[in-house]
Amino acid sequence: MPPVVVVEPDLQQKLAILSQEATDEIADPPLTASVRQGITHATGFLYDAQRSGGGSIRLFKVLQTNACRFSCPYCFTSCAMRRRRTTFKPGELATVFVHLHQQRRAEGLFLSSGIVPDAGATMERMLATVEQLRLREGFRGYIHLKLIPGAQFEYIERAVALADRVSLNLEAPNQDRLRVLAPEKEFAEAMWQRLAWARQVIEQRRAAGLPAARSITTQFVVGAAGESDAELLYTVAYAQQTIQLGRSYFSAFHPIERSPFSDLPAEDPIRAARLYQAEAMLREYGFTVAELPFDERGHLPRDCTPKQAWAARYLHEPVEVNTASRQQLLRVPGIGPRSAARILTARRQQRLRDLGDLRRFGVNINWAAPFVLLDGRAAARQLPLWPLP
Repeated sequence: MPPVVVVEPDLQQKLAILSQEATDEIADPPLTASVRQGITHATGFLYDAQRSGGGSIRLFKVLQTNACRFSCPYCFTSCAMRRRRTTFKPGELATVFVHLHQQRRAEGLFLSSGIVPDAGATMERMLATVEQLRLREGFRGYIHLKLIPGAQFEYIERAVALADRVSLNLEAPNQDRLRVLAPEKEFAEAMWQRLAWARQVIEQRRAAGLPAARSITTQFVVGAAGESDAELLYTVAYAQQTIQLGRSYFSAFHPIERSPFSDLPAEDPIRAARLYQAEAMLREYGFTVAELPFDERGHLPRDCTPKQAWAARYLHEPVEVNTASRQQLLRVPGIGPRSAARILTARRQQRLRDLGDLRRFGVNINWAAPFVLLDGRAAARQLPLWPLP
Protein backbone atom coordinates (compact mmCIF):
# COMPACT_ATOMS: atom_id res chain seq x y z
CA MET A 1 0.00 0.00 0.00
CA PRO A 2 1.46 3.44 -0.91
CA PRO A 3 2.38 5.58 2.10
CA VAL A 4 -0.07 8.31 3.14
CA VAL A 5 1.33 11.83 3.16
CA VAL A 6 0.28 13.43 6.45
CA VAL A 7 0.48 17.20 6.81
CA GLU A 8 -0.80 19.68 9.36
CA PRO A 9 -1.64 22.73 7.27
CA ASP A 10 -3.08 25.97 8.57
CA LEU A 11 -6.81 26.61 8.53
CA GLN A 12 -6.85 28.11 5.03
CA GLN A 13 -5.01 25.11 3.63
CA LYS A 14 -7.43 22.77 5.37
CA LEU A 15 -10.34 24.65 3.84
CA ALA A 16 -8.80 24.40 0.38
CA ILE A 17 -8.18 20.66 0.67
CA LEU A 18 -11.33 19.51 2.44
CA SER A 19 -13.80 21.71 0.57
CA GLN A 20 -12.36 20.78 -2.83
CA GLU A 21 -12.57 17.08 -2.12
CA ALA A 22 -16.12 17.41 -0.79
CA THR A 23 -17.10 19.25 -3.98
CA ASP A 24 -15.56 16.42 -6.04
CA GLU A 25 -18.15 14.08 -4.50
CA ILE A 26 -21.19 16.05 -5.74
CA ALA A 27 -23.47 13.96 -7.91
CA ASP A 28 -24.11 14.87 -11.52
CA PRO A 29 -27.13 17.16 -11.82
CA PRO A 30 -29.88 15.97 -14.18
CA LEU A 31 -29.92 17.46 -17.66
CA THR A 32 -33.61 18.39 -17.85
CA ALA A 33 -35.40 21.12 -15.96
CA SER A 34 -38.44 18.95 -15.20
CA VAL A 35 -36.48 16.81 -12.72
CA ARG A 36 -33.56 19.11 -11.92
CA GLN A 37 -32.08 18.54 -8.46
CA GLY A 38 -28.77 19.25 -6.77
CA ILE A 39 -26.36 21.82 -8.06
CA THR A 40 -27.43 24.90 -9.94
CA HIS A 41 -24.17 26.79 -9.56
CA ALA A 42 -20.88 26.10 -7.77
CA THR A 43 -18.13 28.48 -6.72
CA GLY A 44 -15.18 26.89 -4.92
CA PHE A 45 -16.46 25.40 -1.67
CA LEU A 46 -19.93 26.94 -2.03
CA TYR A 47 -22.70 25.66 -4.25
CA ASP A 48 -26.36 26.41 -4.85
CA ALA A 49 -28.66 23.47 -4.13
CA GLN A 50 -32.27 23.58 -5.21
CA ARG A 51 -34.92 23.48 -2.51
CA SER A 52 -37.67 20.90 -2.94
CA GLY A 53 -40.32 23.65 -2.92
CA GLY A 54 -38.48 25.86 -5.39
CA GLY A 55 -35.65 28.36 -5.15
CA SER A 56 -32.13 27.53 -4.02
CA ILE A 57 -29.90 27.65 -0.96
CA ARG A 58 -26.18 28.39 -0.87
CA LEU A 59 -24.40 25.55 0.94
CA PHE A 60 -20.89 25.18 2.32
CA LYS A 61 -19.94 21.60 1.46
CA VAL A 62 -16.92 20.23 3.26
CA LEU A 63 -15.31 17.09 4.67
CA GLN A 64 -14.46 16.81 8.35
CA THR A 65 -11.45 14.79 7.21
CA ASN A 66 -10.19 13.33 3.95
CA ALA A 67 -8.39 10.53 5.77
CA CYS A 68 -10.10 7.14 5.54
CA ARG A 69 -9.48 3.62 6.76
CA PHE A 70 -11.19 2.08 3.72
CA SER A 71 -9.46 1.40 0.40
CA CYS A 72 -12.48 1.75 -1.93
CA PRO A 73 -10.86 1.64 -5.39
CA TYR A 74 -13.13 4.30 -6.96
CA CYS A 75 -12.92 6.89 -4.16
CA PHE A 76 -10.63 9.90 -3.79
CA THR A 77 -10.40 9.46 0.03
CA SER A 78 -9.27 5.82 -0.28
CA CYS A 79 -6.36 5.00 2.01
CA ALA A 80 -4.71 3.37 -1.00
CA MET A 81 -4.41 6.78 -2.67
CA ARG A 82 -1.30 8.91 -2.14
CA ARG A 83 -2.54 12.40 -1.31
CA ARG A 84 -2.44 15.12 1.31
CA ARG A 85 -4.50 14.22 4.37
CA THR A 86 -5.86 16.64 6.93
CA THR A 87 -8.70 16.99 9.44
CA PHE A 88 -10.79 19.86 10.73
CA LYS A 89 -11.17 19.94 14.49
CA PRO A 90 -14.82 20.57 15.39
CA GLY A 91 -14.12 24.08 16.67
CA GLU A 92 -12.13 24.99 13.57
CA LEU A 93 -14.83 23.89 11.17
CA ALA A 94 -17.58 25.57 13.17
CA THR A 95 -15.57 28.81 13.16
CA VAL A 96 -15.08 28.67 9.39
CA PHE A 97 -18.80 28.15 8.79
CA VAL A 98 -19.86 30.90 11.20
CA HIS A 99 -17.50 33.28 9.39
CA LEU A 100 -19.02 32.37 6.01
CA HIS A 101 -22.54 32.64 7.38
CA GLN A 102 -21.91 36.05 8.94
CA GLN A 103 -20.56 37.27 5.60
CA ARG A 104 -23.80 35.96 4.01
CA ARG A 105 -21.78 33.73 1.74
CA ALA A 106 -23.24 30.46 3.06
CA GLU A 107 -26.78 29.77 4.23
CA GLY A 108 -26.33 26.13 5.21
CA LEU A 109 -23.81 23.35 5.82
CA PHE A 110 -23.37 20.01 4.07
CA LEU A 111 -20.97 17.96 6.19
CA SER A 112 -19.43 14.65 5.12
CA SER A 113 -16.24 12.86 6.09
CA GLY A 114 -13.74 10.14 5.43
CA ILE A 115 -13.79 7.40 8.06
CA VAL A 116 -10.84 7.26 10.47
CA PRO A 117 -10.00 5.57 12.77
CA ASP A 118 -13.52 4.13 12.91
CA ALA A 119 -17.20 5.03 12.46
CA GLY A 120 -17.71 6.09 16.08
CA ALA A 121 -14.78 8.48 16.26
CA THR A 122 -15.71 9.98 12.90
CA MET A 123 -19.30 10.66 13.90
CA GLU A 124 -18.19 12.09 17.24
CA ARG A 125 -16.15 14.76 15.41
CA MET A 126 -18.97 15.54 12.98
CA LEU A 127 -21.59 15.73 15.72
CA ALA A 128 -19.32 17.90 17.85
CA THR A 129 -19.08 20.34 14.93
CA VAL A 130 -22.85 20.46 14.48
CA GLU A 131 -23.50 20.69 18.23
CA GLN A 132 -21.20 23.71 18.46
CA LEU A 133 -23.14 25.39 15.65
CA ARG A 134 -26.56 24.55 17.07
CA LEU A 135 -25.96 24.90 20.81
CA ARG A 136 -23.12 27.39 21.16
CA GLU A 137 -23.47 29.55 18.07
CA GLY A 138 -27.29 29.36 17.92
CA PHE A 139 -27.36 28.49 14.21
CA ARG A 140 -30.89 27.40 13.21
CA GLY A 141 -30.38 27.16 9.47
CA TYR A 142 -30.06 24.17 7.17
CA ILE A 143 -27.64 21.34 7.99
CA HIS A 144 -27.23 18.18 5.92
CA LEU A 145 -25.24 15.57 7.83
CA LYS A 146 -23.83 12.37 6.37
CA LEU A 147 -24.24 9.21 8.43
CA ILE A 148 -21.25 6.91 8.68
CA PRO A 149 -21.57 3.21 7.81
CA GLY A 150 -21.30 1.11 10.95
CA ALA A 151 -22.02 3.97 13.37
CA GLN A 152 -23.77 3.04 16.61
CA PHE A 153 -27.46 3.77 17.15
CA GLU A 154 -26.87 6.67 19.57
CA TYR A 155 -24.91 8.56 16.91
CA ILE A 156 -27.71 8.11 14.37
CA GLU A 157 -30.18 9.27 17.00
CA ARG A 158 -28.18 12.42 17.72
CA ALA A 159 -27.69 13.19 14.03
CA VAL A 160 -31.44 13.01 13.37
CA ALA A 161 -32.07 15.38 16.28
CA LEU A 162 -29.57 17.98 15.05
CA ALA A 163 -29.77 17.94 11.24
CA ASP A 164 -32.43 18.99 8.73
CA ARG A 165 -31.46 16.15 6.42
CA VAL A 166 -29.40 13.00 6.95
CA SER A 167 -28.00 10.72 4.30
CA LEU A 168 -25.79 7.71 3.83
CA ASN A 169 -24.24 6.80 0.50
CA LEU A 170 -25.24 3.23 -0.34
CA GLU A 171 -22.86 3.51 -3.30
CA ALA A 172 -24.23 0.31 -4.91
CA PRO A 173 -27.64 -1.36 -5.21
CA ASN A 174 -26.68 -4.56 -3.38
CA GLN A 175 -23.86 -6.42 -1.65
CA ASP A 176 -22.52 -8.03 -4.84
CA ARG A 177 -22.02 -4.67 -6.54
CA LEU A 178 -20.73 -3.06 -3.34
CA ARG A 179 -18.06 -5.76 -3.14
CA VAL A 180 -16.59 -4.30 -6.35
CA LEU A 181 -16.80 -0.65 -5.27
CA ALA A 182 -16.01 -0.98 -1.57
CA PRO A 183 -14.83 -4.49 -0.71
CA GLU A 184 -14.40 -3.71 3.01
CA LYS A 185 -17.95 -2.43 3.50
CA GLU A 186 -21.10 -4.40 4.28
CA PHE A 187 -24.40 -3.43 2.69
CA ALA A 188 -27.25 -4.74 4.84
CA GLU A 189 -26.05 -4.21 8.43
CA ALA A 190 -23.49 -1.43 8.22
CA MET A 191 -25.28 0.75 5.67
CA TRP A 192 -28.94 -0.07 5.04
CA GLN A 193 -29.58 -0.64 8.75
CA ARG A 194 -28.35 2.87 9.56
CA LEU A 195 -30.84 4.39 7.13
CA ALA A 196 -33.60 2.29 8.69
CA TRP A 197 -32.53 3.49 12.15
CA ALA A 198 -32.69 7.07 10.94
CA ARG A 199 -36.27 6.58 9.73
CA GLN A 200 -37.20 4.92 13.04
CA VAL A 201 -35.82 7.83 15.05
CA ILE A 202 -37.48 10.42 12.81
CA GLU A 203 -40.88 8.81 13.35
CA GLN A 204 -40.35 8.48 17.11
CA ARG A 205 -39.30 12.11 17.51
CA ARG A 206 -42.13 13.40 15.36
CA ALA A 207 -44.64 11.39 17.40
CA ALA A 208 -43.20 12.96 20.56
CA GLY A 209 -43.37 16.47 19.11
CA LEU A 210 -39.57 16.77 18.98
CA PRO A 211 -37.49 18.27 16.14
CA ALA A 212 -36.15 15.75 13.67
CA ALA A 213 -34.52 15.61 10.26
CA ARG A 214 -37.07 16.24 7.52
CA SER A 215 -35.76 13.70 5.03
CA ILE A 216 -33.32 10.90 4.27
CA THR A 217 -31.34 10.64 1.03
CA THR A 218 -28.71 8.41 -0.52
CA GLN A 219 -26.27 8.37 -3.43
CA PHE A 220 -25.05 5.73 -5.87
CA VAL A 221 -21.92 5.45 -7.98
CA VAL A 222 -23.02 4.61 -11.51
CA GLY A 223 -21.03 2.56 -13.99
CA ALA A 224 -18.01 1.21 -12.11
CA ALA A 225 -19.44 -2.06 -10.78
CA GLY A 226 -21.36 -3.36 -13.80
CA GLU A 227 -24.78 -2.73 -12.25
CA SER A 228 -27.84 -2.26 -14.43
CA ASP A 229 -30.29 0.63 -14.24
CA ALA A 230 -32.94 -1.87 -13.13
CA GLU A 231 -30.81 -2.98 -10.15
CA LEU A 232 -30.38 0.62 -9.02
CA LEU A 233 -34.02 1.56 -9.43
CA TYR A 234 -35.41 -1.55 -7.73
CA THR A 235 -33.25 -0.68 -4.71
CA VAL A 236 -34.46 2.95 -4.86
CA ALA A 237 -38.11 1.87 -5.05
CA TYR A 238 -37.72 -0.53 -2.14
CA ALA A 239 -36.11 2.22 -0.05
CA GLN A 240 -38.91 4.63 -0.94
CA GLN A 241 -41.49 2.09 0.21
CA THR A 242 -39.78 0.82 3.38
CA ILE A 243 -37.85 3.76 4.84
CA GLN A 244 -39.57 6.63 2.98
CA LEU A 245 -36.31 7.53 1.26
CA GLY A 246 -36.44 11.04 -0.20
CA ARG A 247 -34.26 11.73 -3.16
CA SER A 248 -31.64 9.43 -4.61
CA TYR A 249 -28.56 10.90 -6.24
CA PHE A 250 -26.52 9.34 -9.02
CA SER A 251 -22.85 10.03 -9.64
CA ALA A 252 -21.54 8.89 -13.01
CA PHE A 253 -18.20 7.19 -12.40
CA HIS A 254 -15.12 9.04 -13.54
CA PRO A 255 -11.67 7.47 -13.01
CA ILE A 256 -9.18 9.05 -10.63
CA GLU A 257 -5.57 9.13 -11.73
CA ARG A 258 -3.38 6.49 -10.05
CA SER A 259 -6.41 4.81 -8.42
CA PRO A 260 -7.08 1.06 -8.85
CA PHE A 261 -9.92 2.00 -11.22
CA SER A 262 -7.90 4.52 -13.22
CA ASP A 263 -8.12 2.37 -16.38
CA LEU A 264 -11.90 2.00 -16.30
CA PRO A 265 -13.85 4.17 -18.76
CA ALA A 266 -15.84 7.11 -17.45
CA GLU A 267 -19.59 6.58 -17.38
CA ASP A 268 -21.78 8.58 -19.75
CA PRO A 269 -23.36 11.42 -17.72
CA ILE A 270 -26.54 10.98 -19.79
CA ARG A 271 -27.01 7.66 -18.02
CA ALA A 272 -27.09 9.46 -14.67
CA ALA A 273 -29.60 11.94 -16.11
CA ARG A 274 -31.90 9.11 -17.23
CA LEU A 275 -31.69 7.57 -13.76
CA TYR A 276 -32.72 10.90 -12.20
CA GLN A 277 -35.68 11.08 -14.57
CA ALA A 278 -36.73 7.51 -13.79
CA GLU A 279 -36.33 8.10 -10.05
CA ALA A 280 -38.65 11.10 -10.35
CA MET A 281 -41.19 8.89 -12.17
CA LEU A 282 -41.19 6.59 -9.14
CA ARG A 283 -41.21 9.32 -6.52
CA GLU A 284 -43.54 11.94 -8.03
CA TYR A 285 -45.39 10.45 -11.00
CA GLY A 286 -46.84 7.20 -9.64
CA PHE A 287 -44.91 4.77 -11.83
CA THR A 288 -43.60 1.42 -10.61
CA VAL A 289 -40.22 -0.03 -11.49
CA ALA A 290 -41.91 -2.82 -13.47
CA GLU A 291 -43.40 -0.18 -15.80
CA LEU A 292 -40.09 1.45 -16.66
CA PRO A 293 -38.88 0.88 -20.25
CA PHE A 294 -35.77 -1.22 -19.62
CA ASP A 295 -34.07 -3.05 -22.47
CA GLU A 296 -33.06 -6.70 -22.28
CA ARG A 297 -29.95 -5.76 -20.26
CA GLY A 298 -31.95 -3.81 -17.70
CA HIS A 299 -30.93 -0.37 -18.96
CA LEU A 300 -32.98 2.73 -19.78
CA PRO A 301 -32.82 4.34 -23.23
CA ARG A 302 -30.23 7.06 -23.72
CA ASP A 303 -31.77 8.79 -26.77
CA CYS A 304 -34.99 9.90 -25.04
CA THR A 305 -36.37 10.25 -21.54
CA PRO A 306 -37.78 7.15 -19.80
CA LYS A 307 -41.21 8.77 -19.81
CA GLN A 308 -41.08 9.37 -23.56
CA ALA A 309 -39.99 5.77 -24.11
CA TRP A 310 -42.81 4.49 -21.89
CA ALA A 311 -45.40 6.60 -23.71
CA ALA A 312 -44.20 5.48 -27.14
CA ARG A 313 -44.43 1.87 -26.01
CA TYR A 314 -47.63 1.86 -23.96
CA LEU A 315 -49.67 5.07 -24.36
CA HIS A 316 -51.65 3.93 -27.39
CA GLU A 317 -54.67 6.21 -26.88
CA PRO A 318 -54.21 9.99 -26.53
CA VAL A 319 -55.22 11.55 -23.23
CA GLU A 320 -58.05 14.11 -23.22
CA VAL A 321 -56.60 16.99 -21.24
CA ASN A 322 -60.01 18.36 -20.25
CA THR A 323 -61.21 15.18 -18.52
CA ALA A 324 -58.11 13.20 -17.55
CA SER A 325 -57.33 12.51 -13.91
CA ARG A 326 -54.15 13.85 -12.34
CA GLN A 327 -52.58 10.39 -12.60
CA GLN A 328 -53.43 10.18 -16.31
CA LEU A 329 -51.98 13.64 -16.94
CA LEU A 330 -48.75 12.70 -15.16
CA ARG A 331 -48.25 9.83 -17.60
CA VAL A 332 -48.02 12.25 -20.54
CA PRO A 333 -44.47 13.29 -21.51
CA GLY A 334 -43.95 16.98 -20.88
CA ILE A 335 -46.51 17.22 -18.06
CA GLY A 336 -45.15 17.32 -14.52
CA PRO A 337 -46.76 17.68 -11.08
CA ARG A 338 -46.90 21.50 -11.25
CA SER A 339 -48.25 21.73 -14.77
CA ALA A 340 -50.80 18.98 -14.02
CA ALA A 341 -52.02 20.97 -11.01
CA ARG A 342 -52.36 24.10 -13.17
CA ILE A 343 -54.32 22.18 -15.79
CA LEU A 344 -56.72 20.79 -13.18
CA THR A 345 -57.27 24.29 -11.77
CA ALA A 346 -57.72 26.00 -15.14
CA ARG A 347 -60.20 23.55 -16.61
CA ARG A 348 -62.69 24.26 -13.82
CA GLN A 349 -63.25 27.63 -15.50
CA GLN A 350 -62.66 26.86 -19.18
CA ARG A 351 -62.17 24.21 -21.83
CA LEU A 352 -58.58 23.87 -22.96
CA ARG A 353 -58.48 23.92 -26.75
CA ASP A 354 -54.95 24.66 -27.96
CA LEU A 355 -51.30 24.06 -27.16
CA GLY A 356 -50.84 27.68 -26.16
CA ASP A 357 -52.98 26.99 -23.09
CA LEU A 358 -50.71 24.10 -22.12
CA ARG A 359 -47.55 26.08 -22.78
CA ARG A 360 -48.70 28.74 -20.31
CA PHE A 361 -49.04 26.05 -17.66
CA GLY A 362 -45.43 24.93 -18.11
CA VAL A 363 -46.07 21.91 -20.32
CA ASN A 364 -43.36 20.91 -22.79
CA ILE A 365 -45.72 20.90 -25.76
CA ASN A 366 -43.19 19.33 -28.14
CA TRP A 367 -43.18 16.22 -25.93
CA ALA A 368 -46.86 16.29 -24.99
CA ALA A 369 -48.53 17.05 -28.34
CA PRO A 370 -48.45 13.51 -29.83
CA PHE A 371 -50.13 12.08 -26.75
CA VAL A 372 -52.99 14.48 -25.95
CA LEU A 373 -56.41 15.55 -27.16
CA LEU A 374 -57.65 19.10 -26.64
CA ASP A 375 -61.44 19.22 -26.53
CA GLY A 376 -61.61 16.00 -28.54
CA ARG A 377 -59.08 17.02 -31.18
CA ALA A 378 -55.47 16.04 -31.71
CA ALA A 379 -53.17 18.94 -30.97
CA ALA A 380 -52.11 20.89 -34.06
CA ARG A 381 -48.34 20.96 -34.26
CA GLN A 382 -45.56 21.66 -36.73
CA LEU A 383 -44.42 18.45 -38.41
CA PRO A 384 -40.73 17.97 -39.28
CA LEU A 385 -39.75 18.73 -42.86
CA TRP A 386 -37.98 15.40 -43.20
CA PRO A 387 -38.88 12.00 -41.72
CA LEU A 388 -37.25 11.32 -38.38
CA PRO A 389 -34.72 8.46 -38.40
